[in-house]
Amino acid sequence: MVPSLSTKAYYSDNLLLTQLPHDPTYGYWLSPGVEFFGKTERLEISGKAALDFVDYYGGETTRFTNVFLPLRVRYRTERDEWGVTGGFTRDNTLMGELVATGLVLRFTQRNYWNLNPTWTRMITEKLAFQTTAQFNDASYQDGLRLGLVDYQVFGGSTGLIYRASEKDEIQLLGTYTNFHTSNAPFSLRSSFPGATLNVTHSFTETLKGTVFGGPRFITSTTKASSSVRTSEDTTWVYGASMTQRLESFSAQIAFSRDILPSGFGLLAQTDRISLFISYDVSETLTASLDNSGYLVSAASPLPQGGTFSENRLLYTTPTIAWKFSEWWKLEASYSYRWRDSDALAEPVMANSMMVMLTYYPPKLAISE
Repeated sequence: MVPSLSTKAYYSDNLLLTQLPHDPTYGYWLSPGVEFFGKTERLEISGKAALDFVDYYGGETTRFTNVFLPLRVRYRTERDEWGVTGGFTRDNTLMGELVATGLVLRFTQRNYWNLNPTWTRMITEKLAFQTTAQFNDASYQDGLRLGLVDYQVFGGSTGLIYRASEKDEIQLLGTYTNFHTSNAPFSLRSSFPGATLNVTHSFTETLKGTVFGGPRFITSTTKASSSVRTSEDTTWVYGASMTQRLESFSAQIAFSRDILPSGFGLLAQTDRISLFISYDVSETLTASLDNSGYLVSAASPLPQGGTFSENRLLYTTPTIAWKFSEWWKLEASYSYRWRDSDALAEPVMANSMMVMLTYYPPKLAISE
């Protein structure tokens, strides 16, 4: 077990990324947490329990608590592997959902459950069969008042994994996803079966590349009052990434298009490009740079009718971390965000800064 306790001071000149008049926001975070890991010959269990006690003052005065409870379980036999990943997250809409979709929602707390069981069976030394399932449930505090709706997602995939060589792996999967709103005055249900081809190649021991792509056949049905509307569309999802890992340096560049659920009560088509770089300046000092750009449009019709304005979001976050003793680490970061939309008169920008001090008590280890 690895316990930790962090305290963070935060400042933002435009926390909500709004074009309306606003004042700067100041915040204070207190974050206790513990990570755990257990392993036997066949079973592995890992997870985390963490809290954020957050107070904001100034432009956005509020107090809330974030909860993070991820869990991963994996069990292996000679030819089979069963796994489960999932957990519960309570965060605000400008954290997890913004990073995933690139959409700026109204500021509120989100409860998010996810469960993803997996079964993989080795058919030969190079060929494996894999099937996965997916369940997600998202609900928003005061969501309807803020124009947000709760939703659920069910789905899964089945296919083959072929290890062509020590450097090459090919996956061919059939996928199915069903998305529906659960508390809205309207009803939206979208389903999209599809297929995905994924190819991974290791150029060297430290350099690896991945490309993937495939179609999604989207059918959406909207029920509002006495009217029912159905639409059909075909969208291609795709992406590629390149990862370099050295002893003191790592970098990843990636781009992708995906279909993702949103608290707006629709499916979002998110095009994203990202670059992450980390460099160990010394044994105790690490510098990193995180950049992402998003282009977001609607992949399903608006339940209320009308059109969905295309959204564009850019952010860059340089960070420096100094582990000045065995038990203490100090981090400082700056973040710049730029947001634009066809519905905005002009782009909006935000600058934020964070300083965090983390204490790591002695680890607790139990062995047989």
